[in-house]
Amino acid sequence: MDTALVQHRITLAPEPGVGAAARDTAHRFLADARDHGGAVPDPAQDTLLLLVTELVTNALRHTDGPCTLCLTLQPAAIDVDVTDTSPHPPVPRTPDHTGRGGWGWNLVHHLTEAVEIRPTADGGKTIHARIALE
Repeated sequence: MDTALVQHRITLAPEPGVGAAARDTAHRFLADARDHGGAVPDPAQDTLLLLVTELVTNALRHTDGPCTLCLTLQPAAIDVDVTDTSPHPPVPRTPDHTGRGGWGWNLVHHLTEAVEIRPTADGGKTIHARIALE
């Protein structure tokens, strides 16, 4: 069982600027991790900011309600959990080279050590992604 060293959680409403609010939460999480002796390597910091933006933006784009972002520093990884109100899993698409999307879910899988979709008791889902620190 993992022992969380630092954890930050925020509920985000579907409104302008939500991506920036999610990234601000990630920046505070990283600062808190440093303050508690859990230095996160630069590549993992970049991955975290990209994943947070992608997962939160898609959670709000494809559902009717808010989402919850939870960031947890484990001894050898960062867990990124985004919970939303939809029971439907993301659908992988072929990336569109003309700028119409399709890159996100592939990117999430490429940048992480593990990705899981977990149903929630209230009928939504949590996307769980793990970023390795080594």
